[in-house]
This record gives sequence, structure tokens and C-alpha cells, in this order.
Amino acid sequence: MNAIIISALMGVVMMFAAVFFKNWKSYLPLALLGFAALLLACILEYNGVALFKVPVRNMLEFTRFSNLFGILLTGCTILYLFLSGLDIEKVGSSKAEYFALLFFIFCGIYTIVSFSNLLMLFIGIEIISIPLYILASSDKRNLKSNEAGLKYFLMGAFSTGIMLLGIAFLYGSLGTFSLTQMNLEVAPARNILGNTYPIAGAWTIVGMMLIFASMAFKVSVAPFHFWTPDVYDGSPTVFTSFMATIVKAAVFIAFIKLFHEMFGLLHYKWFQFAAIATALTLIIGNVTAVFQQSVKRMLAYSSIAQAGFMMFAVMVVQKMAYEAILLYTVAYCLATVGIFAVLLRMKDYTFDGFNGLGKSHPLLAGVTTVFLLSLAGIPLTAGFFAKYYMLSAAIQNGVYMWLIIIAILGAAVSVYYYFRVIQAMYFKTGNPEVEEVNGGSFKITLVITAILVILIGILPNLITDWVY
Repeated sequence: MNAIIISALMGVVMMFAAVFFKNWKSYLPLALLGFAALLLACILEYNGVALFKVPVRNMLEFTRFSNLFGILLTGCTILYLFLSGLDIEKVGSSKAEYFALLFFIFCGIYTIVSFSNLLMLFIGIEIISIPLYILASSDKRNLKSNEAGLKYFLMGAFSTGIMLLGIAFLYGSLGTFSLTQMNLEVAPARNILGNTYPIAGAWTIVGMMLIFASMAFKVSVAPFHFWTPDVYDGSPTVFTSFMATIVKAAVFIAFIKLFHEMFGLLHYKWFQFAAIATALTLIIGNVTAVFQQSVKRMLAYSSIAQAGFMMFAVMVVQKMAYEAILLYTVAYCLATVGIFAVLLRMKDYTFDGFNGLGKSHPLLAGVTTVFLLSLAGIPLTAGFFAKYYMLSAAIQNGVYMWLIIIAILGAAVSVYYYFRVIQAMYFKTGNPEVEEVNGGSFKITLVITAILVILIGILPNLITDWVY
């Protein structure tokens, strides 16, 4: 509860910052200070210190896992602001409001990772979505940004309607919004041999599938992924980085919590459906990324493929799934935030725009290589162990072997399109147009991010040991 209240208050503070701080250069330090306070609040709650005593009526549940996830995601956001905070202020004239929207999004993020009632899940999703619609269309001078915001709003509103319909079916069938009570309602049957087995009415299954479809839309899982490339490509690059990492990871945690706690006993009812969706996501994301000519659009499709890997954590109902999703979240966020920070410095987003970068800007090329290797899952990077933990959890839980093979083949395909950027940087000649960066803080933060990617790749227990 610490983080939810503080993030909401900081959102209000940033809204009025434009009135009290005439110098726009004060907005980024104020936002960093606010996120540092959020990080401290998450750490305190992780250690059992509640700053605010608010009766939540069993609608929210602040567990060790949700608090740890809040710590990691807030830390990644601080790195994101150090790398790309100045670029946020270049998008338009509403500089303070952009940071305010980020705080409001985090209010929703902390809500959905701690929900224990479907109403709180819906409220949290909406708190996240509405500011994202604004950020996606924030570059008013760019027609693609306006188009991205409109598409995101229309598709998001449609998926929200599907979620509400699913919640209505579940409430009509089970008579409750509580996850715990729903799980109890589907468990009490016993067959003639005396063995218990889960039962569920037809409306329960329909509601479950509708919510699954809505959540799949939010995290870009096929066949509900079609909005992702256009929205990610059209949105301002600095916000695409945030949407593709921080927001997606948070919704995945809610996805996992929903289907582990509420439908864990109905695992067999939706397992095949989830397996097909995962396979489609891996195939469509990886194959389509191969044919892209823009690095930004390639990263949009690769984020779909990464969502396919993260879907294994939704399917695996065991402890290792939580370790895997945390490790995958940190690895994916660090690498993607880092590479988007470099992309923001490039004036040409095509693969040819990276030609010769290794010679003209060796530091940028070096850290970009580390980030790409991590996204591809190459050993000694965080991405390798993230994929290893995810597939290990899937194998231990008896996930279909054909799905494991598709995931491995998809990872092999991803090596090709990630290495296209590395090839352009080191094995092709050119004069890449790179925006000059004043001061060394950007480069220092970029190097720190790359070091973290390698450090976690060598010592993944730095993340996994804190889960329980």
C-alpha cells in the first residue's frame, strides 16, 4: 500500500510542478526523487513496514513476491529515467505532465500485482491504460503518433469490454469477485472412486476464456497481438521503451497471479488453449521480425516473441515459474531499455543506419551488442538464464515437448535478426548519424546497465534468491 499511495501523490505533485517550477529542467530531478521514494516504500513494505494503515477489505494482497517485483520494476524505471528522461522532455510541451502520467501508471502497476479481487484487477488495468493512450499519441506533430494513440485506445477499449464481460460471467456463475473464493467454488466435486476433481459450469469457462483473451491482448499474445507493431512503431520511441518493458512485465505478473490462484485447479481446462496461443506468439513474433527493415519495428515484433517465452510462466503452476518470470522481467527490461536508449540517439532507425557504428562510436556499439546478445539468450548474459529458467520450469511441469521445441527454434531464429544489427555495426561500412550526448552521465548509466546484464547472467541467484 505504501507504493500505491505515494505514486498517486507523486502524480498529483508532478501535475502541479509546471505551476511552481518555471524551469522545465527541474522536472526530471523531481521525478527521479519521486521514484527513489517509491523504491524506498517498496523496500520498507518488503520488510514488513507499512507506512499507511488502510483497510483493503481483502481486495489487495501485499505478498513478499509482489513487493519484490515492485522493487525490481521501480529500479528498472529509475535506470530508464537516467537513460531516457531528457528525451521525455523533448516529446512535446507538456513536460511535467508526462512524468505525472508515469507515476499514475505505476499506481496501476502496484495495484494489479497485488490484486486479490477481480474489481481491483480491472481498476488497475484501467489506471495503466488511460495514461498510456495519452503517451502513445503525445507527439502531436507526428501523424503516426496520433494514429498509434487512436488504435491503442480503440483496441484497448474493446479488450476492456471483453474483460468486463468475462468478469460478469464469472460473478454470475460463482457469485463472487474474490480470487480465493472462486478457487474454492470450483474445487469440491468427488468422483465414484473418492478422488476429488475440479468442476466448473459452462459460464465459468466462458468467463475464464474471455478474461484470458483480454489479458492476452494487453501483453501482445497471438492472435491478439495485431495492434502491437503499429502502436509501438508510431508512439514516441522513449514511451515505446516504457510500454514494451515495464508495463508489459507488470501485466504479465497479473496474468500469472490470475491463472495460478484463481484457475490453478482448472489448469486442464485452459492449458491447451494457452499452449496454442504461446506457439502462435513465438512463431509469428520471430518469423515476422526477420523481414523488418526498421530496428524499432523489429524490436516491436521481437517483444511479441519475448511475450511467447513469458507465457510459459502463465502455464507453469509451480514455484519455479515465479523465479523464472522475475529473472526474465529484469533481463528483458534492462536489455530493452538499454537498446531503446541507444536507438533514441540514432537519427536513422533502419538497419543501414547502424552501419559502421562500431568504428565511429565503439561504446554505443559495445553496449548495444551486450543488450542484443541478452535478448537473443546468449550465455553469460541475463537473457540466457532467463530463457533457461523459463524452459526448465516448463519441462518440470510437463509442458508439451513440441511447444518447448518451438520455443528453442524461435530463440534460434531470433539470433538471426538480432545479429543483423551487430553485423551492421561491425562488418559494414558507413557514417551513422548519431545525436551527440552532452555530459557523461548517459554513457555511465548505459555502461552500468550493460554490466548489470552480464552480472545477472553470471549470478542469476542475485534475483531468484529473494523470491522466497
